[in-house]
Amino acid sequence: MHQIVTHHDFDAPAATLWAYLADFANIERWWPTARPEVQIERVELEGEGIGLVRHIYNKGYSAPVSERLDFQDPETMSYRLSIVGQRPAGLTEYQATGRIEALGDGRSRLHYHSVFATASGKPDEAEAFLRMAYALMFEGLAEAAARDA
Repeated sequence: MHQIVTHHDFDAPAATLWAYLADFANIERWWPTARPEVQIERVELEGEGIGLVRHIYNKGYSAPVSERLDFQDPETMSYRLSIVGQRPAGLTEYQATGRIEALGDGRSRLHYHSVFATASGKPDEAEAFLRMAYALMFEGLAEAAARDA
């Protein structure tokens, strides 16, 4: 298994970030729309609450990225998700945990830790794809928080 540990600081209160991420079904509320790398075409939902799967259909990709909500704790502002079904970028397993930390003065930090495996055993393609997706996630959350402030 390989892993990525990263974080991003936001000029937004922790509660604002949590409101976006806790609403797992509504990724389109905050995903950036101006970047060409990964543009959401539509999202189809299966189930609700813990176990909900959001099938994210992206422009130019043949299959959806299907993310399942595995855990969510409002008290610690943390959550865990897995990519299930057909996975992108050679991934054979993927699970990520996010946790929001209040930094004070209306600022917060999203800690993000993922573990993954690849078909080839070589993580380079998968890691590049995941880091690009994380950068888009951080950008989209920052833009949404600024827009909704």
